Amino acid sequence: MDFIVRIAEGFIGMFQEGGDTFIGMVTGIIPLLIVLITAVNAVVRFVGEERVTRFAQKLTKYFIFRYTLFPLLAVFFLTNPMAYTFGRFLPEKQKPAFYDSAVSFVHPITGLFPHANPAELFVYLGVAAGLTTLGLSLGPLAIMYFITGIVVILIRGVVTEFITVRMMKKQGYFDKE
Repeated sequence: MDFIVRIAEGFIGMFQEGGDTFIGMVTGIIPLLIVLITAVNAVVRFVGEERVTRFAQKLTKYFIFRYTLFPLLAVFFLTNPMAYTFGRFLPEKQKPAFYDSAVSFVHPITGLFPHANPAELFVYLGVAAGLTTLGLSLGPLAIMYFITGIVVILIRGVVTEFITVRMMKKQGYFDKE
C-alpha cells in the first residue's frame, strides 16, 4: 500500500513542481521579456523602423558580419532569449541561420559578459571552478571560449543559410516571389 501512495504522491508532485515552475516564469522571466520587448519596440519606433532596418541590412550584407557581429550585438545588448528578435530585420531566407548563430552564441559570450546569459552561467562557472582549483587564470579561458564561439557561429550560420536556401528552392519558395 505504501508503494502505491508513494507513486500517487510522486505523480501529483510532478504537477506541483510544474506549477511552481510556471509561477516562477509568470513572476520572473515573462514580465522581463514583456518589458524588454516593449523597450526594444520603443527604441525602434523612436529611431525609426526604416533606419533600423537599413542599418541591419548594411550590417548583414556580408555573411561574415551577418553571422558574427550581428548575433554578437543581439546577444550582448538584448541577452538571451530576447536576442532572437533581431532576426526580424533579416529576409526570410536568413532568419533560420541568424537564429542558429545567436542561439549558439549565448554560452560562449558568458565568460566575458555574464549578463548576456545569466541562466547558463553555471556551465562556465563549473569549468572555471576546475581551473581555479588548479590555480590557473580564467582570462585565457574566457577569451578562447569567446573566440571559439565566434568561429562556431560563423560556420553554423553559413551552413544553415546554405541548407535553408536549398530547401526553399526545392519547395519552390523563390518561384512564389
